[in-house]
Parts: sequence; C-alpha cells; structure tokens
Amino acid sequence: MITYKTTTEGGGSHEIEIKGSRFIGHIARAFSEEEAKAFVDTIKKEHWKATHNCVAFQIGDRNEIQRALDDGEPSGTAGVPMLEVLKQNDLHNVVVVVTRYFGGTKLGAGGLVRAYSSAVSEVMHEVGVVERQVQTAVDVTVDYSLSGMMENWLENSTYQLQDTTYMENVTYHLGVPTAQVDQLKSEIIDLTSDQASFEVGEETYVDVPVNPDNH
Repeated sequence: MITYKTTTEGGGSHEIEIKGSRFIGHIARAFSEEEAKAFVDTIKKEHWKATHNCVAFQIGDRNEIQRALDDGEPSGTAGVPMLEVLKQNDLHNVVVVVTRYFGGTKLGAGGLVRAYSSAVSEVMHEVGVVERQVQTAVDVTVDYSLSGMMENWLENSTYQLQDTTYMENVTYHLGVPTAQVDQLKSEIIDLTSDQASFEVGEETYVDVPVNPDNH
C-alpha cells in the first residue's frame, strides 16, 4: 500500500463525560494483531479498576484483520460502533480502547452506541490523523542567482521542503511522492532552463497531517 491514513505516531488519549460516566478513548498505531493486543493489555493494566475496557482495531493493507470487543457491555453497543468510526474514516493499522468508569446512570443501548462512537471520534480528532505517503528524498542544487526564484516556486508547490544547505551553491532537500519524482525534475528543469542538478535518494514513509472525516 503506497498511501494510507492512520493516527499520529505515538497515539494518545482523550476523555469525555456523559451522565456521570467517564469515557477515556485511547488510540495507537498497530501493524499486527500482537501489537494491538499488547496495547490493549497495557491499557487494561493501567485502568484495571475501570468498569469496561472496550476494543476495536483494524490492521492490514485492506484492513484484513478487524476486531470489536464489548468487554461486558451489551452486545453490539461498544466494539462494533467503535470499529465503525475507524471504517468511516478509512484508518489502517490502528487500535482503539475506550475505558469506561460507570457514573451511576444507565445510558441504554442507543446511548452507549453514541457514547462509544463519540469517544473514538473525539480521541481521533484530538490526537490527529495523518496520511502515510511513500516519498523519495530528492536534493535539488542550484546557483545562488536562481535561489530566490526556486524558493518562491517551492513555497507555492505541493512538494515538502525538509531542509536547505547553503554552500558554494544552494541545495534544497525535498520529500517528493515517489510517483511525482520525474514530474518534479521536469518542472525544475523548465523553471531553471536546465541549470539544476538532482540527487535522488531513498524511499521512506512520511506522515502528512490530514483532517479526519474528509472521506
């Protein structure tokens, strides 16, 4: 898979309160079922006094691995609605746990579905969603006389400028979606009248922030 959406590296937590009950959403990346279960175990140990620790995760290029666990809540009121939020936002390689501390007021089936869905949606927004793109490192070197034009062009382009080195010439270190490397080179050759040199490096995954719910 070249590009996919997931949560930010390191994940995080976010708490909401509904009718006295605390719902704490926890989200993290997981690239295998073992990683997901390890994260779930960590949360369960941390919140061992909680009434419920409900779980959802989906993993794989096509989300081949999907799990939804209600952890004692009425069947279908927690894990499945949580998983549905991940599906709606097309997140991959992600695990969520919603910890509930019961506050004394029952919410009913519909209320639980809304509460668990909200907990996942809010932690997802709070922690953030990124698009993981395969990018290629490209160094573009030009003469100082072309640097002003290059910098203005880069500011208005979609390419990511990661660093700039000033020596006898100016070198711009770019992150470029792999499929666009040839296009970049062609554009800069036209811009500089073929007075730029290029060094193409390795491919890496790069996290590009996106807005959740843009699907």
